[in-house]
Amino acid sequence: MELPTILVFTHDAMGDGEDGPTHQPVEQLASLRAIPGLVTLRPGDANEVVEAYRYIMQLRHQPAVLALSRQPLPTLDRTRYASASGVSRGAYVLADAGGGTPDVILIASGSEVSVAVDAHERLVAEGIRSRVVSMPSWDIFEHQTQEYRESVLPPEVSARVAIEQASTFGWERYVGLSGRVIGMTTFGASAPLKELQRKFGFEPDRLIAVAKELLKTKEPLKKG
Repeated sequence: MELPTILVFTHDAMGDGEDGPTHQPVEQLASLRAIPGLVTLRPGDANEVVEAYRYIMQLRHQPAVLALSRQPLPTLDRTRYASASGVSRGAYVLADAGGGTPDVILIASGSEVSVAVDAHERLVAEGIRSRVVSMPSWDIFEHQTQEYRESVLPPEVSARVAIEQASTFGWERYVGLSGRVIGMTTFGASAPLKELQRKFGFEPDRLIAVAKELLKTKEPLKKG
């Protein structure tokens, strides 16, 4: 109906699994993203929530969904990382190692943004040029210019890892055929949040390991 309705979803991912199978909506984000004309945003911290509201309040002919986490999330220091105003473009470079084209790009939304930032800091400390892209909205990002999209996700960087506590469906458009997605291919389990994160790999250690695997496959073969 093209009405500017705001819908707030508060149990956004597998992380609510300790309440049993009724709180494991791993398919929900993919379903929402598939609805034509619906803007879906999954902000990663309090700053992104503010910017998400700022964006959707100016919509006149589109409904919007805010997919929010039930568990508390850290608020990122925006004097150290990029401004959350990038939410208005769907995805933006949140953290960068600098020094030219990144070696690897970590893409995340919602509660996994802080996981990507933690992994990024450790990769940079090891001399790996890592970039974190916060991607709260596929739909908004797809409406940006090609120049902007390629500035966020340079085509020449094939080492990409996306992380989201939901179905992996659709992420291949951003990580490519050679990238990896840390996500869900099953429903979750009934257990405390930390145990679920460990079991399904939603931790910085897992993200770092996958990033290094991708970088290793890019190394040229040595002549014997």
